[in-house]
Amino acid sequence: MSDNNKNTAAVLELLASRICHDIISPVGAINNGIELMREMGAEAMDDGLELVAYSASQSAAKLAAFRLAYGAGGRDPNVKPEDVQKVFGALIKGEGKHNQTWDPYGNLGPSSDKKTLPEGYCKMLMCALMLAQEALPKGGYISVRPTMGDEEGHSLIIAEGEGATIRD
Repeated sequence: MSDNNKNTAAVLELLASRICHDIISPVGAINNGIELMREMGAEAMDDGLELVAYSASQSAAKLAAFRLAYGAGGRDPNVKPEDVQKVFGALIKGEGKHNQTWDPYGNLGPSSDKKTLPEGYCKMLMCALMLAQEALPKGGYISVRPTMGDEEGHSLIIAEGEGATIRD
């Protein structure tokens, strides 16, 4: 196998591992909530249902984000920046550590006419937002804006927060 194929395989393995880890975590919590209700009976019903509901919403948010970022649907020309903001908002809502501060209806860089956004723009935007979230382990603010000057016509994703870093 060539080095390029080995690198591609390694990236795909890491991506699949990350997706599985992020999905298994809330699904495991759903299972824990059900077990709690079974073991403790009626007295644990409210706590168990709350855990199940929270974990189910986290699972749904992660699945929607992964579908948009990594699935073929992210290239759908009907997906708009406001869809990305909604999906990303649901993803970061659970932890409550991150805030997004950008206008999905405004100029994001590639085109002032949103009907002519490049193919796959929303897919790449979602990936960039998820990377920005990952770079802020203690939370912070994430925004999208157009670039200026020589780089005009591009989007700039800004991640600001304490302890910002890109981990290996």
